Amino acid sequence: MTAPLLVRACRREPVERTPVWFMRQAGRCLEEYRALRERFGILEIARTPELCARVTAMPVDRLGVDAAVLYADIMLPLDGMGVPFHIEPDLGPVVERPLRSGADVAALRVVAAEEATPYLFETIRALRGDLRPETALVGFAGAPFTLASYLVEGRPSRDHALAKKLLFGEPVLWDRLMTTLVEVVSRYLVAQVAAGVDAVQLFDSWAGALAPQDYARASLPYTREIFRRVGAHVPRIHFATGNPALTPLFAETRADVVSVDWREPLDEAWARIGDRGIQGNLDPALCLAPFEVVSAGARDVLRRAAGRPGHVFNLGHGVLPATEADTLARLAELVHEETAAVPA
Repeated sequence: MTAPLLVRACRREPVERTPVWFMRQAGRCLEEYRALRERFGILEIARTPELCARVTAMPVDRLGVDAAVLYADIMLPLDGMGVPFHIEPDLGPVVERPLRSGADVAALRVVAAEEATPYLFETIRALRGDLRPETALVGFAGAPFTLASYLVEGRPSRDHALAKKLLFGEPVLWDRLMTTLVEVVSRYLVAQVAAGVDAVQLFDSWAGALAPQDYARASLPYTREIFRRVGAHVPRIHFATGNPALTPLFAETRADVVSVDWREPLDEAWARIGDRGIQGNLDPALCLAPFEVVSAGARDVLRRAAGRPGHVFNLGHGVLPATEADTLARLAELVHEETAAVPA
């Protein structure tokens, strides 16, 4: 059986057109999702396989994308670690008892992924049976630095001061925390692959807060180890945002594809990551503008990709809530039409 288009593109194989999907595509831009959210909370949906599978599949036909991405939250592995958390509207994840000491780190549990989040793997198995074979299913997890920041700060942070205090001031304890997260996240992703996802993406949403030398020392080795443990059974995508100075280091993570945001042109980013695939990199805010602006931005991204094997079209970050679903559907159609004639 031929692998899904997204998988072949991630492996830099010849493809009939550029695949497209959007981070946060299963969200507030969809009317059907908004209706569900009036009845259920985010975590309630994520932890209920029937609801999670329904929301994950919603954008595939509505938007015409080439992949479904699991409707989940990067904090879900904390369920098995003994760390209570909740999500506050318009703020994000809140850890109810942030880590403040070595004893707090030592108390973190490491259990089998199926024990920690059984609902997620039930969802994956259901989706794998329901999605068309050509539609890739993308699993994901939070990278160690980003999860560590939430665990230490307790909530989203602008300056990550407490996490950096630990990173700089107590490197042995920082290593203990990051090593624990490597174990948890690796098990989580390996189990997703076993359950049936076609690709995995590691979100290091806060990595851009680090200087290159600090990222290289205190984050990169742990991310690299996760990708090593996942192996090359499915494409591995690395995502971070906010600091183009880190782009060459992201290429050292063992990722097959580096996802880049809009802060540097795609062709320049591709030259800096070298011989691997690239994902991105339209500014999500462009999708709030008239469609002629959206289409011009998309064509610029495609021009810079120049039909080379290994490009996955995506936004530079997640879909903004005010985005019209019709805009995303037209954008996916445009990418497909513009790249269909590109010779393989």
